[in-house]
Amino acid sequence: MRHSATVAGLALLGLLIAASGGWGALALAISGPPTEALRNTLAAAFAAAALVALVALFIRRWRWRAFAAYLALFALLLAWWGSLAPSNDRDWQTDVAVLPYATIDGDLVTVHNIRNFAYRSETDYTPAYYDKTYDLRKLEGVDLVAVYWMGPAIAHAIVSFGFTGGDHLAVSIETRKEKGESYSTVNGFFRQYELIYVVADERDVIRLRTNYRRDPPEDVYVYPVKGRVEDARRFFMQYMKQINELKARPEFYNTLTSNCTIDIWFNTLVNAEHIPFSWKILASGYLPEYLYQSGRLDTSLPFPELQRRVHVNARAQAADAAADFSRRIRMETGK
Repeated sequence: MRHSATVAGLALLGLLIAASGGWGALALAISGPPTEALRNTLAAAFAAAALVALVALFIRRWRWRAFAAYLALFALLLAWWGSLAPSNDRDWQTDVAVLPYATIDGDLVTVHNIRNFAYRSETDYTPAYYDKTYDLRKLEGVDLVAVYWMGPAIAHAIVSFGFTGGDHLAVSIETRKEKGESYSTVNGFFRQYELIYVVADERDVIRLRTNYRRDPPEDVYVYPVKGRVEDARRFFMQYMKQINELKARPEFYNTLTSNCTIDIWFNTLVNAEHIPFSWKILASGYLPEYLYQSGRLDTSLPFPELQRRVHVNARAQAADAAADFSRRIRMETGK
């Protein structure tokens, strides 16, 4: 019995060493010093130290000394990891160079730096921003915009707030990339990108995806979300709070824990009647279906029919840069 417990304990310890060694080697290889050769050397050295500690578990004489040395090395790695700090002062790509923020005067919320680029292609555009004041009392509802480009399991989620008179304000939670950077899911685990809430005109953030992205093409669905108006207003104010906090205190994006769907869900926690957490929030492509199953979308239609009706690509391409773009892409949904 005692022997079995010892074996189980050593096996668990071995798994912890292997997992921490793999994580540490990747962290150094991806987020380490600027020089690639030095990053790779440090990553290889840390992986070798983890391997030595792992092998030493089978040698009673060296077991605990090797493990103690590995723990000390891992503590140094964690100290370095903790020293990595997000920043708002980098050489940003043009589409994420300007941070939005909001000023609040009672029910009047002025949103600054709303993006509204004039696109000629996905990469050729004229930057433009505007400020606009919204009356919280006129906020009527919320739409979930789901964007697909690589099958049904993965989607980018955008929230759009609708106001009386046809105004819509879209917020897309994204990676804030520097010039020369491209997105990598793996790099997103290792503090390579800051987080940004892109606050945009729908003619920018939706039309970019329906009319200009071609490689790969993207399918966009705009789902009206059911709920109480007072909850929608609290949700909107929570977004404004997050936008202002990111301007004052930048944060890192994380592929798993701080991304477009997870942050939407965290922002819904301001309301008592938020949906419970589900794996379908992580597998972001299934978020609309989860909302449907939770009664937060129009359940008078079968989900495939609802999905067909809220697919906006053709309507967005026909509307293009029209002033009533938001109204025209919603014509099928009756909004």
